[in-house]
Amino acid sequence: MRRVELLLTALEYIENHLRDEIRTEDVAAACFCSKSTLEKTFRCVNRISVHDYVVRRRMMQAARLLAGSPERTILDIALEYGYSTHESFARAFRQVWNCKPSEFRRMKYELYPRLRIPTENGGQCIMDNRHVDISELYDLFQERSECFFVCCDIKKMMCINEISHRTGDLAIIEAMERMSAAAGERDLVFRIGGDEFCILTDSREESYAEAIAEAIRARNGECFRDGDREVPLFLHTTAVRLKQKRVRYDQLYTGLHEAIREAIQTGRD
Repeated sequence: MRRVELLLTALEYIENHLRDEIRTEDVAAACFCSKSTLEKTFRCVNRISVHDYVVRRRMMQAARLLAGSPERTILDIALEYGYSTHESFARAFRQVWNCKPSEFRRMKYELYPRLRIPTENGGQCIMDNRHVDISELYDLFQERSECFFVCCDIKKMMCINEISHRTGDLAIIEAMERMSAAAGERDLVFRIGGDEFCILTDSREESYAEAIAEAIRARNGECFRDGDREVPLFLHTTAVRLKQKRVRYDQLYTGLHEAIREAIQTGRD
């Protein structure tokens, strides 16, 4: 629980200082922990460094301004998020969106950069545009505050990781692919922990979310391949809607994690 609380404090601090200079040391100080502890926790849960998360979050906000405020210049937006030159902003923007800011504005890209999951050999598995990471979650939840979530947790993940870290990575990819297959076209898949995931649906109907959850449960026991090995995968799965109209990171994380824990404890999976 301490790890979750630390992460929530870090996310809230970053959100409140996106337009300021943010050093990892400052975030760690706000969390009353060491820089190394913060980085280890951040990488374990989000598979991304604090610095890279800040860049992604800033570029998400910058992309919204590029798309929604055509009267503002690119340099003006760059300065708002702490970049003193067009070139430095463009480099950071390309890291996230794989295009120049001017191309993004001209082509009207979707506002969801692809999630890249690192693999053991140093490569990356690129998920499709319906998979988002935590840097987009806050904005998306505000837009769909009355919609249902479908929450999933990998059963016996420690046992899977004991096979190898690669097997654990493949289990994560398999879990997200099963969720993506069950989700609707406008539903969004994201990760909230090491082996915990959610689908943010575009529906206020509980029956819709329950149908997705049941489709995921129906695949429990199916195997994924890791070389010559076949590994069975089971997911705890539940549907839930959070009550708050406007939510902070701590409420969002806590609500979704509590829904997963309740599903595990009551056997509703």
